[in-house]
Amino acid sequence: MTLQGANALVTGGSQGIGEAIVRHLRDGGARVAVLDIESAEGADLAVTCDVADEKAVMHAVGEVVDAFGDIQYAFLNAGVGALAPLLAMPLDEWDRIQGVNLRGAFLCLRECAAAMVERGTRGSIVATGSVSGTLADRAMAHYNSSKAGLASLARVAAAELGPHGIRVNVIAPGTTDTPLFRTTDAVPGYRDAVAARTPLGGIGTADDVAAAAIALAQLEWVTGQVLAVDGGVSLWSPIDIADFLPDA
Repeated sequence: MTLQGANALVTGGSQGIGEAIVRHLRDGGARVAVLDIESAEGADLAVTCDVADEKAVMHAVGEVVDAFGDIQYAFLNAGVGALAPLLAMPLDEWDRIQGVNLRGAFLCLRECAAAMVERGTRGSIVATGSVSGTLADRAMAHYNSSKAGLASLARVAAAELGPHGIRVNVIAPGTTDTPLFRTTDAVPGYRDAVAARTPLGGIGTADDVAAAAIALAQLEWVTGQVLAVDGGVSLWSPIDIADFLPDA
């Protein structure tokens, strides 16, 4: 399927994975609108929007539809992360992470899907989750639970929206060299340890993940799925007996 002439919306498209998705879409010939609280370069239309704000999302999606006529592809990529152990986590920090990662994804999914249904568009929605949605990362309960919830949201949405010809899927990146991940460089040895546990070796790039997101968006007989885009890092097991066998 060609992207030439398609209309796409990307949330969180100003940097990292979102910026790479925007670039890949435009290279493929699509028109791209970005919803972000920061300015976005390279988009055909940039709308300032806090995805956790219902009225802002409704207005922003409406602005995109007015400008483009419809939305065929929506990439729900806006996300934030932080570290905080449960016993020291303030409620407002829990709400901040959940607000962007899960509430924001729900609002954008609802509004984009409504626009597709209203116009009879057989569209595709891809949300950016995380392999952390199936893991137990200490100090990341707010982040992990938001990504687990996002995967569940997408599966329900896929079931509800399938009869309208709308596909909903999730990409689940692992460690990816983005501005968010680079904050972990303050932790000595972390990057090297993760790279060593990745079967394909090293740390993924935003372009790696963007390519997977766009490929998944174009698969016409796939919906309700979560695709790990992590170089295999989620295959690592702390109880893998091969680690203790001399000839393994």
